[in-house]
Amino acid sequence: MAKDQDSGEIDVETDLENIWVRLLNVVIIAVLLSFASTILGVLTVAQFLIMLFNKRQPNDQLAEIGTTMGVWMAKAARYQTGASEVKPWPWTELD
Repeated sequence: MAKDQDSGEIDVETDLENIWVRLLNVVIIAVLLSFASTILGVLTVAQFLIMLFNKRQPNDQLAEIGTTMGVWMAKAARYQTGASEVKPWPWTELD
């Protein structure tokens, strides 16, 4: 019976460590999201200017970067809000 209590205490300690590691990950992701938002703004202005001078034709590479960033930002938001345990890049593969 005492053995069950010991393993319960270890689980609580492990969970407490995991929650602090998660907090660190969330803070790092928040900084990366802020950086990504700035980059997305710059790409948006660049794409607009390209479309303005290129007969409304977008740059395919910029459009693809925007799509990739959107997927990453959504994955990061799901992790931050606890909707997913899957960490975004750089911890996992970039989708």
